[in-house]
Amino acid sequence: MEKGEVRKLIWVGVFAVAMAFVEAMIVYYLRKLYYPNNILFPLNTGMPSEVLALEWVREACTIIMLLGIAVLAGKKFQEKFAYFIYSFAVWDIFYYIWLKVSLNWPASLMDWDVLFLIPVTWVSPVLAPVLVSLTMIALAILILKFPKEKINRREWTLLIFACFLVYLSFIWDYSQLILKKGFLAKFAELAIDPALITEVAQYTPTFYHWELLLFGEFMAILALYLFYNRAKKHS
Repeated sequence: MEKGEVRKLIWVGVFAVAMAFVEAMIVYYLRKLYYPNNILFPLNTGMPSEVLALEWVREACTIIMLLGIAVLAGKKFQEKFAYFIYSFAVWDIFYYIWLKVSLNWPASLMDWDVLFLIPVTWVSPVLAPVLVSLTMIALAILILKFPKEKINRREWTLLIFACFLVYLSFIWDYSQLILKKGFLAKFAELAIDPALITEVAQYTPTFYHWELLLFGEFMAILALYLFYNRAKKHS
């Protein structure tokens, strides 16, 4: 990897770490207001709907910011992709580090967390997104190490399918809850149904589909290995 790329990688990492601190402090204030005991489940129904709506917007803006730094750092699409997943992963890991420093949470990597709210609630033990983030960092570094080597169709297929499985593992519980309770039509219309909010808030996740995550991780690591093996032969 050239010195210029290493320098950009460092500064994108610094940006992600700083952004993670800002994100963690927002969650710090929300936890102090709505979860003073650091117990997330069942969810607090006392949060005003406008705060929840703003949280959705904030999460969308977080992704836009990470995309923005990736577009500025990378030249070609593959480089932009690498910087995006790298910044996302560093941000995600340091988000938990800053929460541990400020709130002494999570108590362990097996503590459950709300990861995202778009389009439905994502939940999992903290260990799951950390494992995914480490894989993303490894893939990003490999892409930047071999800038002339393109990810081929087979590797993209593996990566896309891996993302789908990991995403499915995160949204499984709340998606099933919505489907079982018959709220799908209202949810599709983006209506805020009090009954839906109550059902979702009262639900406490206890089982995570590790098999989906691990299979997704296996496919991502396989794609990473295939890319590295091919790039090494051509270098």
